[in-house]
Amino acid sequence: MDAPFIVAVNGTAAGAGFSIAISGDLVFSSNSARFTVAYTKIGVSPDGGSTWMLPRIVGEKKAMELMLLNPVLKAEEALQLGLISRIYPQADLHEEAFKVAYQLAAGPSLAFGETKRLLADSSVNSMEHQLELETRAIAGLARYSKDTKEGIGSFIEKRAPEFKGE
Repeated sequence: MDAPFIVAVNGTAAGAGFSIAISGDLVFSSNSARFTVAYTKIGVSPDGGSTWMLPRIVGEKKAMELMLLNPVLKAEEALQLGLISRIYPQADLHEEAFKVAYQLAAGPSLAFGETKRLLADSSVNSMEHQLELETRAIAGLARYSKDTKEGIGSFIEKRAPEFKGE
């Protein structure tokens, strides 16, 4: 998916809700939100992709601890572990998440998609291969994306770009 996936957590993200929350490209949380894996607490194994995502975010040992012991993390702890991107006061969470969503919606969606793909692949590629993928991605955008042409043109002309998602 080219578009960034924004998650806003205002309450408790547990089990499948936890899995969905950590799958976001940007994860915003209210200061009162709580996070817990919760699966083994009820005698089942994790699902929803959390066994793939969580170790990539916090490392294998910490993921094991979170999945076996099921601590309930406060928003600050989740931020320190890299599970979430930002914390907002509860009353401001949705407004702030929508501000970012509108900002991203006006952005270069194809460039966002390439960025997401490059980051997703980076953990399994050598530096040399990653540089090759970056070169192909940027060259492809420069050749085919109207948004890239608009972005470069606006930079040269010293004006704000007007992206259309093309």
